[in-house]
Amino acid sequence: MTQTPSTGPAGSPAGPVWVPSEAELGRRRIRKAQDRRRALVAAVSSFVVIGGLVLVVGTSQGWPVVQETFFNVQYGWEILPLLLEAFRLNLVLWVIAAVAIGVLSMLLALTRTSTSAALAPLRFLATVYVDVFRGTPLLLVIYLIGFGIPALQLTDRPIPVVVLGTTAVIITYAAYVAEVIRSGILSVHPSQRAAARSLGLSQVQTLRYVVLPQALRRVVPPLLNDLVALLKDVGLISVLGVVEVIRQAQILTSKSFNFTPYVVASILFLVVTIPLTRLTDRVLERTIARQNAQGSA
Repeated sequence: MTQTPSTGPAGSPAGPVWVPSEAELGRRRIRKAQDRRRALVAAVSSFVVIGGLVLVVGTSQGWPVVQETFFNVQYGWEILPLLLEAFRLNLVLWVIAAVAIGVLSMLLALTRTSTSAALAPLRFLATVYVDVFRGTPLLLVIYLIGFGIPALQLTDRPIPVVVLGTTAVIITYAAYVAEVIRSGILSVHPSQRAAARSLGLSQVQTLRYVVLPQALRRVVPPLLNDLVALLKDVGLISVLGVVEVIRQAQILTSKSFNFTPYVVASILFLVVTIPLTRLTDRVLERTIARQNAQGSA
C-alpha cells in the first residue's frame, strides 16, 4: 500500500490518499478471475441440469396429455380473470390477518416476558394459549371454529364463514409469531435494560425505546418468513366454503376436468411470494453483514 499527498479545497492539504499496492491489485485480479470461473461453472451446471430435466419431461410419452391437462395456455387465459378476482380476496384477508396477528402476537410476547407479579395469571394464560395453538394443526382450528362457533348460536345473525376462517388463522399464527417476538426480546442483553434504567428511563420507556427496536430488528427475517407462509395458509379457509382462489380453481377444475386452474392459482401465489422471499434473503444478508461489522469493530 502506498499513500500520496493530496490537497483539499482551495489548495489546503487534505491528508494522504490510499493507493492500492501491486500486491493488492494482484489479489483483486485473482478474486475477479475466481468469481468469473465460479459464474461460468454455475451457468454450465445449471444449463446441463435444467436442460436435462426439460429434455426428459418434454420427450416423455405422456407429456402431450400432461401439457393439455395441466398447462393449457388458452384455457388458462380464459379463466385468469376469475382467478384474479378470487385472489384479490386472498390478498385482502392476508393484509387483515397480518395486522391482527401483529397486534395480538405483540401483546402475547410482552405478557410472557413481563416480570410483574400482578401479571402472573396473564402470563399463565398466554403460555397456555401459545402451547395449545402452536400444537394444534391450523386445519383443525379452522374446522373447530368454523363449525363450532355457529353451533353455539351466540348471535341471531349467522357469522360469515370468511370471518370465522380468518379468525382461526389469526389466533393460530399469533401463537407462532408471539414466540418469534419473544425470542427477539429475550435476545437483548440485560445490560441494555440496566443502562436505560440508569439514565432515568421507566420500564415502559426502556421497553419502547431500547428493547423493542433491537428485538424487532433481529427477528425481521423470521417474521417475513411467517408473512410468506401466512399468504399460503389463508387459502385453507376454502374448506369452509369461502370462494377464494383455491376454491375457485377447484370449481373450475370440476367443471372442465382440467387442472390448469390449479397451475394458474399457483403462479398467482408465486408472483407475490417470490419477491417476499427475495426480500427476506436480502434482509437476512444485511443483518448478518451488520452483525459481522459489529463483531469486527
